[in-house]
Amino acid sequence: MGRKNNTQVPDFILLGLTDSEEVQRVLFVQFLLIYLVTVLGNAGMVLIIRLDLQLHTPMYFFLSHLSFLDLSYSTVILPKTLENLLTSTKYISYVSCFTQMYFFVFLGATECFLLSSMAYDRYVAICNPLHYPVVMSTRFCCSLVFASYSIGFADSFVNVLCMRRLHFCDSNVIHHFFCDTSPVLALSCTDTNDIEIMIFIVAGSTLMVTLIMISVSYVSILSTILKITSTSGKQKAFSTCASHLLGITIFYGTMIFTYLKPSSSYSLGKDQVASVFYTIVIPMLNPLIYSLRNKEVKNAFIRVMQKGEGSGHLK
Repeated sequence: MGRKNNTQVPDFILLGLTDSEEVQRVLFVQFLLIYLVTVLGNAGMVLIIRLDLQLHTPMYFFLSHLSFLDLSYSTVILPKTLENLLTSTKYISYVSCFTQMYFFVFLGATECFLLSSMAYDRYVAICNPLHYPVVMSTRFCCSLVFASYSIGFADSFVNVLCMRRLHFCDSNVIHHFFCDTSPVLALSCTDTNDIEIMIFIVAGSTLMVTLIMISVSYVSILSTILKITSTSGKQKAFSTCASHLLGITIFYGTMIFTYLKPSSSYSLGKDQVASVFYTIVIPMLNPLIYSLRNKEVKNAFIRVMQKGEGSGHLK
């Protein structure tokens, strides 16, 4: 399985999560079910938001893009993981590996900035409700989403550009279930200090800048909520933010644990568990966190279904 004196290996081997065939079969069934729920949940959210006019608001505009990102995020990782769980040969080509890495970083960085945009939207809605329609205009919301995708593209481009400078001389075996930055860096036979510093700066800046933006928004929100005298008003304001805060906590907690540390401290077991959580579990949970607890989405789903039944009767 090793490669010697070869600086441009044609392929890599993804070892995956376990060597046990029985465990692999169990994981295949679990991951397949998770992927199906992820596709149905996120695709369903996008469709409901697009079809129901009452959900054509800034909050649900951002949520539709979050669902699209989660669906794409999961699709970049899970199909190859499912394939490898069923086969004894777990090869991934050099080009496919770096393509997977590019889209993984692109979608992850974009989601960070989209979550900060959603936090700002909640800040304006609660702290400046009278100015909300003016501030969160369609043009401004589109600009925030476009900026999120643009920064994600730039982050990913820098990451892959740095990683492509690596040379692989001794082994092509990646101790992970997808082409993540840390395990690929660990394979390099060249000095990776400069590349690690650059990636750490880019990833750290993305996580910390967006986390600071989110924190400032929610500190202002909390300050405003505490000034509300009525209990029902406080409960309504808290319920507006609870889903977003829960999603942020889970997403950033696992991301910071995994990426804001040097690759020398990469732990095969702990980092793989964290990776499973933010690449596979979180994209499935987000529709549940943001939507199924939301009466507006439930009512929109009923309206869309009734509209569909009405169209069927007319035919």
